[in-house]
Amino acid sequence: MKIIYMGTPDFAVAPLEAILKAGHEVTAVVTQPDRQKGRGREVQYSPVKECALSYGIPVLQPLKIKEKDAVEELRKYPADIFVVAAFGQLLSEEILNMPRLGCINIHASLLPAYRGAAPIQWCVINGEEKTGVTIMQMAKGMDTGDILLQKEVVLDEKETGGSLFDRLMETGAELIVEVLPKIEAGELTPVVQKEELATYAGKITKDMGNIDFAKSAVTIERLIRGLNPWPSAFTHYKGKILKIWEADVVSECANAENPVPGTVIAMDKESFTLATGEGALRIRSLQPEGKKRMSCAEFMRGYEVKVGEALH
Repeated sequence: MKIIYMGTPDFAVAPLEAILKAGHEVTAVVTQPDRQKGRGREVQYSPVKECALSYGIPVLQPLKIKEKDAVEELRKYPADIFVVAAFGQLLSEEILNMPRLGCINIHASLLPAYRGAAPIQWCVINGEEKTGVTIMQMAKGMDTGDILLQKEVVLDEKETGGSLFDRLMETGAELIVEVLPKIEAGELTPVVQKEELATYAGKITKDMGNIDFAKSAVTIERLIRGLNPWPSAFTHYKGKILKIWEADVVSECANAENPVPGTVIAMDKESFTLATGEGALRIRSLQPEGKKRMSCAEFMRGYEVKVGEALH
């Protein structure tokens, strides 16, 4: 099949490579414009652009895909179908109707659950036991199109946003090469999403990582895992940001009576434990501002953490 592929982050790279290895012809790749990043403000290509260039595929980077010039540029490249994976822009009805087989999307959830921008992180944060990948026939709304194919993925007990991202990326790559020949052969029966079951996964922001120790230890531990590696969960210690990378839920709050959430209530050679609104949190690894990630034991050798001390 001739395909125009639209995607931007790492998540969209594995499916693109899988499509190429399956023998399909990607006539063009559409990705977000280059961004300036870092202190040096150096221009960085998106992961999908880097992948496309390595295969010699033409790359289009419209600021707004719906603009007339961008639409006309798309028409120059032959395509039976458009494949979209975490592109970052909504497509107009004109674009959706352009290829003869329409546009399909690789979405990192079991739709209609977790429509929107950040389904992977929210599944971990909300303590879901399973999620998956959906191949969807795209419609005008946000992730509202008919379901073509789904595959379930069970979350591990210590699943992070990063580990789940990698697993769903590979699942997406597997599903897209499975679904394309079935679409061409007309072998699939689209399933309409049940609107009453729809949930939404809004964008993740850095501020979300600021830990509120008044919440339960279970809730905080999920937040830590869900925001790992980005944007990361954090608190403050002696006026500086302290990222928390790994923690375990502890049911009992040592011997402390009505401890203030966020205070150290227990210590050993390997870790310290913080009070929360419900239960307690044993810290396993963290990262002081301006330092590298380290084990809690390493941190305690450099910082004099004491029982009764507060992190907030």
